Parts: sequence; C-alpha cells; structure tokens
Amino acid sequence: MSHPLIIALLLGAVLGVCSQVQVYVDMHVVACHTNDMDPEDEKQLDGNEMYYLDFKKKDVVITKPPSLGQFSVPLWVQYALLMHKVCLYNLYVAVEAENYPPEQIDPPEVIVYPRNKVLLGRRNKLICFVNNFFPPPVKVKWTKNDVEVTEGVTLSRYYPNKDFTFRQYSTVPITPQEGDVYSCTVEHNGLPEPETRFWEPEIREVSDIGKTVYCGAGLTLGLLGVGVGTFFLVKGISCN
Repeated sequence: MSHPLIIALLLGAVLGVCSQVQVYVDMHVVACHTNDMDPEDEKQLDGNEMYYLDFKKKDVVITKPPSLGQFSVPLWVQYALLMHKVCLYNLYVAVEAENYPPEQIDPPEVIVYPRNKVLLGRRNKLICFVNNFFPPPVKVKWTKNDVEVTEGVTLSRYYPNKDFTFRQYSTVPITPQEGDVYSCTVEHNGLPEPETRFWEPEIREVSDIGKTVYCGAGLTLGLLGVGVGTFFLVKGISCN
C-alpha cells in the first residue's frame, strides 16, 4: 500500500500602500509518493503557477503570467531535488510512526467542454477537466462515436489544489459534424467504476434562428410603439 504526502509552505507578504494593505500569498508545493512516482515541486503566487520542476528532464519550466515580465530561478533544480529527498524522508517517518494508516481517497469530478465556440466543420478542441481527486493517478480515455481516439490526445501533468487534492486536463482535437458523440472516461481508485461524460455539438435549426430574430424584432417594435404612444399622450396633456 502506498501513502502520499504533500508538504505546502505558505509565506504571506504584506505591503502597505497609502491606507490600503495588499496581501500576496506565496506558496511552494512539494509532493512525493512512497513509490517515488509523479513527484511535484511548484511555486505559486496568489493561486497563479509561476514555475515548476520537470523531474524527467531535470529542468525548470516557467509558466508565470506574461504581465510579470522576465525572471530566472537559478539553482532551483538543485533545491527542488533536495526538497524531494526531504519529502521522501518525512514521508517514511510519518508512515512508520502511523503504522501504515489507511489512505484517504477522494474521487474526481469530471467535466467536458469545448475550448472555443463550436461551429460544424471547424477545428476545435474538447477539454476533459478532472478535478478534486486524491491520490494520483487517473486514467483518461476518449472516444468518438464509440471508437477510441488516441491521435492528438494530450494529458497534462498533475496540478495541486489548495485543499491538497489534484486536478488534471486532457484534450482531444475535433472537427464536429452533425451526429457526432464524444466521450471522456476517467478511471480512479476512488470510483467504483469508470466515470464517463458525453458531449455532442448543439445544432440550432435555421427556422429556430429565424423565429428568434422575428420574435426579437417584434418585441423591439412593440416597445417602440409603447414609447411613441406615451410620448404623444404626454405632449397632448401638456398642450391642454
């Protein structure tokens, strides 16, 4: 049995500007696992990820918002690798002290939505958002019209939430046509069986669009008529 442990360091910086006080939360997240799989080391500022360590490439990946400008993080690779060893040691001590307690499991929430406005025959992407699960990993599978899709499918790394659960994104390229049905299936230890979410493009008939336009135009003209009638009524009263 494996037991994950997450260590989060929260540092608050308070700056006084005139009579106002602005508070920034600087968070460093270190996550490790007894099987030494999928370690995490990332830096966040006010909930925005600034950078993280790619443990496979042993390299820092900058993901900060562009508005913060350019900056570098020298020696962060060595520091992150050291913190990973510290995390594993603390995990070993905690597990031994607790005599291998049962692992807490939180099942994921799954949502599927398109990246851009959906137009038939136009390229787009579907996003499968897997959120609030613990522990990793999750498995994600896409299908189109009951046929598994693997080409172009992406799966992000794990992102930590403030409550120490995780979130992850998977995408699939689509060119939606009438009648297409896509699905995203997620497997996790917290689910009694794989959970599937379906998505299909919504199609509005031309007649429906025409009805909407005519109804809108009729409502507008009706309101204009009420306004003109009220205007002449008021003018007539004032003349008398």
